[in-house]
Amino acid sequence: MKPLSRHAYAVLAIVLSIVIFVAVNMAADTALTTAKLDLTANGQFTLAQGTRNILANLKEPVTLKFYYSKQVASEYAQTADYAKRVRDLLGEYASLSHGNVVVQEIDPEPFTEAEDQAQGAGLTGAPTDSGDTVYFGLVGTNRMDGKEVIAYFSPEREQYLEYDISSLIYRLSTPKKTLVGIVTSLPMEFGPGGMQAAMQGQGQPYLTYQELAQTYQTQMLPPGFTAIPKDMNVLMIAHPAALNDAQLQVIDQFVLRGGRALVFVDPLSEISQAGANPYQPPQSPPSSNLPKLFQAWGIGFDPAKVVADRALAQRVQTRDPMNPTTLYPVWMHLGPDNFADKDPVTANLQSLNLATVGALHPLKGATTTFAPLVTSSDQASLLASSVVKATQDPQELMAEVNPTGEKFVIAARVSGEAKTAFPGSAIKTGKINVVVMADSDVFDDRFWVHVQTLLGKKIAAPFADNAAFVLNSIENLSGSGDLISLRTRESGQRPFTVVRKIQEDAQSQFQAKEKALQQHLTETQQRLHELEQGGEAQQGQVGLTPEQQKEVENFRKDLIDTRTQLRDVQHNLRKDIDALGSRLALINIALVPVLISVFALVLAGLRRRKRAQAAGA
Repeated sequence: MKPLSRHAYAVLAIVLSIVIFVAVNMAADTALTTAKLDLTANGQFTLAQGTRNILANLKEPVTLKFYYSKQVASEYAQTADYAKRVRDLLGEYASLSHGNVVVQEIDPEPFTEAEDQAQGAGLTGAPTDSGDTVYFGLVGTNRMDGKEVIAYFSPEREQYLEYDISSLIYRLSTPKKTLVGIVTSLPMEFGPGGMQAAMQGQGQPYLTYQELAQTYQTQMLPPGFTAIPKDMNVLMIAHPAALNDAQLQVIDQFVLRGGRALVFVDPLSEISQAGANPYQPPQSPPSSNLPKLFQAWGIGFDPAKVVADRALAQRVQTRDPMNPTTLYPVWMHLGPDNFADKDPVTANLQSLNLATVGALHPLKGATTTFAPLVTSSDQASLLASSVVKATQDPQELMAEVNPTGEKFVIAARVSGEAKTAFPGSAIKTGKINVVVMADSDVFDDRFWVHVQTLLGKKIAAPFADNAAFVLNSIENLSGSGDLISLRTRESGQRPFTVVRKIQEDAQSQFQAKEKALQQHLTETQQRLHELEQGGEAQQGQVGLTPEQQKEVENFRKDLIDTRTQLRDVQHNLRKDIDALGSRLALINIALVPVLISVFALVLAGLRRRKRAQAAGA
């Protein structure tokens, strides 16, 4: 038998490779349909343990009808790609549920019964250029006629896709919702401007309250409440107006008999003044405190002090065209380093945006355990709330911050044995579990969420975890925690932390010099204007004296020098950022192609050497 030629061997090897490739893919498609490798830094494509717990605890089947206009949407690549991710994720829910999650995909083609069903279920259709409508939503049902809907899978909420689906399943599997009582002076149900603005169509409920009301059963306690319903699980006290002793005693007894409480107080509440009518007294006080209860619970809090933090200061817009942004030390952007990583309420938080917060501390001799949840950096100090309220210039406030090296506690969990604040009460002592935050602006939409209108519906795209802190606290205090890890999954967008640090260092280094030059520039311009107009001593005369003309020339020269120095300072504020940008551009434009070319040359050299060795053999 004649041996095969080298060419025939090569052809045979290619054919066998193709056969093996197809066989491996067929086997993988059959046996490894749910297998995947998630290489993202934050496990973005891996179902969280909370989702797995929800699926494991399902007592009855849940049906998920996935409406997707496959044919109509095929021309829109972004929608089609996102639909594939949703479809794959729903498949994983079904595979992990042991048959308790039934997924049905429905294509609501135009003028069909399926389209009528989609409309009747409350899904939102997106119109296209061709006049057809794209449906891309989810309808969940259980055996008790319960129904939950995701009207449209908006790409703006892709970060919260797993939370939205798991939350829908959780609500269907938990018909009896936790009852949350709310004591507050804030217009939670109406938003800025209160009921009057809402009646005029100018207000919307705060989004944190909307999410709270969607997941739990909420009940607002009236201002004159005298009792707390016996079936209430958790009490949320958010920036309350002054409470009388009878009301404080009701809260005291609720907590001592095992009721859980989430409390928000504030030395300077900005949300309480938002949208207020300047011609009417505000409905909410500027500050809040619960001194009698805090004393009994072992919590110290000074409502006249605000935490100002150099390291966590948010960058805000100014009216100065020469310096359009600056750091505002009483508005804080907190990250993972500021959160307790062992407590389920804060362990998965990525960021919080808070404003004019207070500081909490444990009282000496307290019988309770005081565990910090949220803290400032060590570059912070306490400022009088009156000073913060009166000072309009952020740079002046920054100059007032004298870091103490202490990390101030903004939120804490207080637990353990406590005594009543009212000795004549029926319950004298009890074990408490309370979460307290010294801020109410955590509820303010502008600090944590962008609201966009899509197809006539408002879509919330969070950029901070403010609502997650509130909802996590309620979830944990009510005895469940399955949704906590889903609300706070890290965004796929990576923050420019290096750039932010460079900005902060430059601002700290040059802002004093910049401010002095700005002041000198203003004074010089004012004096020059007075001289050119003749000044007070020049009234009634014509022209300027030689001495005044020389002074004008000196001021003009000084003006030019000052502007030059100011430009140099402002250039220094950006030079490190520009240098970083140049280095990154060099890496992307030049270095990466060079490295690829070197790799290709080395690979070609190795292949050539291997061929030469084979030929020599």
